[in-house]
Amino acid sequence: MNTQKWHAHATIWRLRPAAVRRAAALIGCTALVLTVTGTTAEARPRELARQTLAAGDGWASEGTGTTGGSAAAAARVSTVTTWAEFKAALAAGGGAPKIIKVRGTIDANADGCDSFAAPGYDFAQYLADYDPAVWGYDQVVSGEQEDLRAASAANQDTAMKAFVPGNTTIVGIGRNAGFKGASLQIKGVDNVIVRNLSFESPLDCFPQWDPTDGDTGNWNSEYDSAVVYGATHVWLDHNTFTDGDHPDSSLPTYYGRIYEQHDGELDIVRGADYVTASWNVFADHDKTILIGNSDSASTAAVDRGHLRTTLHHNLFTGLVERAPRVRFGQVDSYNNHFVADSSYGYSYGIGMESRLVAEHNAFTLPDSVSPALVLKKWKEAPLTATDNYVNGVRTDLIAVHNAEIPAETLQSGAGWTPVLRTRVDPPRAVPGIVDHRAGAGRIC
Repeated sequence: MNTQKWHAHATIWRLRPAAVRRAAALIGCTALVLTVTGTTAEARPRELARQTLAAGDGWASEGTGTTGGSAAAAARVSTVTTWAEFKAALAAGGGAPKIIKVRGTIDANADGCDSFAAPGYDFAQYLADYDPAVWGYDQVVSGEQEDLRAASAANQDTAMKAFVPGNTTIVGIGRNAGFKGASLQIKGVDNVIVRNLSFESPLDCFPQWDPTDGDTGNWNSEYDSAVVYGATHVWLDHNTFTDGDHPDSSLPTYYGRIYEQHDGELDIVRGADYVTASWNVFADHDKTILIGNSDSASTAAVDRGHLRTTLHHNLFTGLVERAPRVRFGQVDSYNNHFVADSSYGYSYGIGMESRLVAEHNAFTLPDSVSPALVLKKWKEAPLTATDNYVNGVRTDLIAVHNAEIPAETLQSGAGWTPVLRTRVDPPRAVPGIVDHRAGAGRIC
């Protein structure tokens, strides 16, 4: 298949009328319920909020599996429409199974950034105090305005993070449910399901200027849409992650550097384990998914033997990097569709002691982007990358990378074989399947 035909095939669902796309999505959704997840419709409850992860569906199905709040008593099922209601529902009922249904879009920052500012914080004064022409690049910033910035950031941190308890299902109702400006913290718990939600990346209202970061400094931000931190058995399915109304292109520049207000869309860190991310859309973002957040000895002691994650049937589109970047974990990435544009950096980051298996994926790359860029070597770590297709052509991603970037030669062979897969589609079919079935609002 030539490049022109491949691009036409990969974008056909975007070009069809909305009614046709909706009908096709419903047909696909019905097929999913009835046949293809490794269970039958009778074996899995039809009500979305009480569905559980199918046996064998990725690392989150290992051991006890992932059932979330499916067993919740009627009194532990709630529907929320505001941020206050959502946080109250998370806190209610202790460790008993619970189901939280989200209706509509909930804005965790509805009052705006000024509502978090500590008295006396003045961004104009901050810029004046730490201008490199005055402060230089040799030491981290300190002083009154930095202290007030940190206090303001702490106020935002408290307000916009929501901590998810174990044995919980959070599910969007209908096609337009989700969060703006929120960060879900799935931290140190077991058995969580998050489905059918749209996440608009939270904006860090108070990024920190670090003049020592690189040769010319950088603005550093916090807050991911979802963080799996030391948690186990987590299933994220049919969600959409984007920058929404605030893409990086809309952010201003100070000191010659972009005023970065975004961090990641999904982080899986600090000993998290048994995670499956399926049928999600990750779109229009820079640093997308981080699996393992540091090379340090203290982090390695926590992460070795953990961070086992499966990524399948996800759409990655308009991203720059980290889809994902991996340290330590055994990560199985298959049947995903990657659609690049001119801002593309790489998809898979090969990091410290990672054991990535990337198979049966499809990549739609513009002519200006070489397949050699799909893999990025950060540390010496072997990986398996077989049966992947670039613009309709089967491509040995490791061989292409090593031929074009010999200074970063990659080793083939991750040393393990994934077995927790309920369905593997031919990679040529992946764009048509994933593009119109992945994401929020496309699930029964």
